[in-house]
Amino acid sequence: IRRKLGVAPRSEAAPLSVVQLREMVWDTPEDSVRDVRDRCVLLLGFAGALRRSEIASLDCSDVREVDGGLLLRIRRSKTDPEAAGQEIGIPKGSHQETDPVIALQRWRRLAEIDSGPLFRVIDRRDHLLPERMSDRAVSRILARAARLAQLKIPDLSGHSLRAGFATAAAQAGASERAIANQTRHRSLTTLRRYIRRGTLFEENAAGMLGL
Repeated sequence: IRRKLGVAPRSEAAPLSVVQLREMVWDTPEDSVRDVRDRCVLLLGFAGALRRSEIASLDCSDVREVDGGLLLRIRRSKTDPEAAGQEIGIPKGSHQETDPVIALQRWRRLAEIDSGPLFRVIDRRDHLLPERMSDRAVSRILARAARLAQLKIPDLSGHSLRAGFATAAAQAGASERAIANQTRHRSLTTLRRYIRRGTLFEENAAGMLGL
């Protein structure tokens, strides 16, 4: 059966590049409560290599500002089913427009929340509701931001933030260990797919042929 049907992996979420992320953030204005929330979701989700369920489940008490940036506590995740908890650091950004720390500060100041769910439902009239945002909303936020930036990205999904981090970090020369510390991948086989994708054109033998 394997020989007949093949064993190619199923279609994966498109990894979001840093350039695409910047365009999406820049083209998401800060004219409304929804816009400020969405920018924060994009930047925090990307920098933290977060799954969409992890983004939606964040509480205000899970995010703490420290000297170097933000300290995030992931209370439960796919690789931590017993909810022992995992902590990751999110450094301050190099640019004010794409700094996840500043984005979080703006969101919390505008939303006026210091307890309960960090990311909440916003109705059609741009009113903030007390209910927690669903994980499916992360995919909708990405789709909306891509549409505003006029980007056509096949297979864009909520996982694109996490996949994008791993790919972009590999392109930037981050070590496998450093990437795994942030993504919290239990399987290095899965992680290495993203790393390989990010380094396909580095030390590529075909580039040495002089074509």
